[in-house]
Amino acid sequence: MKRKQIYLTETLDREIKYISLKQNKPQSEVIRDILEKNITKKKKKMSGGDFLLWMAKHAGKGPKDLSKNLDRYLYGDKSIKYGHLYRKKKSTR
Repeated sequence: MKRKQIYLTETLDREIKYISLKQNKPQSEVIRDILEKNITKKKKKMSGGDFLLWMAKHAGKGPKDLSKNLDRYLYGDKSIKYGHLYRKKKSTR
């Protein structure tokens, strides 16, 4: 194990002492447990389905006819990138 020195606020110190007495553990073990739980929680990977649901929840609203005109939005006259190639040019007569 590595030894680290940290500074705690009065509130954190009081909470750690309370948990230590309640669980009958040394304060260092309580701190290690809290750190380990927090770090592993942040490392937890999302499943593919959860990631897709998260993406769908955060996606913006698209046009109502997107599923019907997908190719037109990607490559055709409704496309931001390629629309200029397919839009009818105004006659200059």
